[in-house]
Amino acid sequence: MVDSAGAESGYRYLPGVGQYSAGVVADPAHGIVRVQFPTPVPLRAAFGAAERIIGGAGRPLTALCSWELRSPRPFTESSFTAFNDEYIALLDQWGVIGTSGANPVARSNVCPTVDPVLEPSAHAFAFTVPAQADTVQYVVSGSAESPEGLGEYRDHMVAYQDVSADGLLAKMRFVTAALKSRMDGLGVSGHPPRAVQIYTIHDVQRLLAGAVMAPLRCTDSVTWHPHRPPVVDLEYEMDCRSVGAEYLAGSGGVAG
Repeated sequence: MVDSAGAESGYRYLPGVGQYSAGVVADPAHGIVRVQFPTPVPLRAAFGAAERIIGGAGRPLTALCSWELRSPRPFTESSFTAFNDEYIALLDQWGVIGTSGANPVARSNVCPTVDPVLEPSAHAFAFTVPAQADTVQYVVSGSAESPEGLGEYRDHMVAYQDVSADGLLAKMRFVTAALKSRMDGLGVSGHPPRAVQIYTIHDVQRLLAGAVMAPLRCTDSVTWHPHRPPVVDLEYEMDCRSVGAEYLAGSGGVAG
């Protein structure tokens, strides 16, 4: 069941784990704007840029609803916990974390293998704006081939260390099912995503039509990134969205 992220936030969220919610959906009379940086921006500087852009749009910081992060390399379990603690502290400074400690902000976090970042950075973020939208707008958080909240990822990975065709297909089916479940929870399953992002270093092209596009009813706008998921031994991650507007920061659509 979705929860409100606050009276001024303009969205509801599906509870997830401490570092992110499972996804967000815009409230009635609101839409979602996604802003992508031309190149990844170090995380604290990205928060500063996002603050200027969100404020420039006349929105409160609590309108922030999603981050797409980039990390230098896959984390160990312990280093991932330490990173998440720092990230949550940044959100808390914005007043985004609720009094119950719940984190409403959706997220993906992956590690580029081509032109990798040197420190944790941000690729894009999204926030809500008042809008008479004619479509349901949402962002589903990234999911890899291990369920969240069950302890160490390695103990629950699907097809652990198996990157054969069968192993990759099992991972893809698990992740697609996770995204479908999150869409069901958000109440958006009747609205196919306009964009699906796939993060893996493995060749999965021939499997996409059956394992991803057909189940999600996504006819196009599937983007492959040669990136690794954020934790050692995870091999495949995916997120999806349907938002009202997308801009490149500094392009004139929004202030840079």
